Amino acid sequence: MIAMPERLRVLLFLNGLGLIAAAMLSGWLWFFMLLGRMVLWPIPGSIDVHIPGDHRAWRMAHMEGITQGLLLMGLAFGGAYMRLTSRAHAVLFWAALTMAWLFTLPAMAHPLFGTRGLEFGGGPFRPGLANDVLYVIGWPPMIGVHVMILLSVLGVVRYLREVRGGS
Repeated sequence: MIAMPERLRVLLFLNGLGLIAAAMLSGWLWFFMLLGRMVLWPIPGSIDVHIPGDHRAWRMAHMEGITQGLLLMGLAFGGAYMRLTSRAHAVLFWAALTMAWLFTLPAMAHPLFGTRGLEFGGGPFRPGLANDVLYVIGWPPMIGVHVMILLSVLGVVRYLREVRGGS
């Protein structure tokens, strides 16, 4: 059993930064949607814009990027306290990336399409192809989050046993 390789930890952290950048983008879109125009103080004037969606969907998109980005950053640092095989670390890495990006990007698409992707066919929300595609995209991250949590807990428990045995 080994600690998470440094390259994987750095890549997790880098992807976390990418998700924070995506959250910034969705935050700006949310801000401009609320105002109905682009205002960039101290630049004088504004440009009228129409960005579709509602404030709740944009808040979700913004917070999803922040949450998933911070989760990957935390996982990058916590990887030093996990003892798994090289293969298990690779599975954990890809499960975490799949979960983080495929929860965030569809959340950013939902306000643009007026969908939620919570049920095939739309359920109580707007039905259509966009909803159904975003719903199907939601399955890999649903699996990934469970794999990520299971392997993370297993790795930390193994680390604790190693520390206890060594002291």
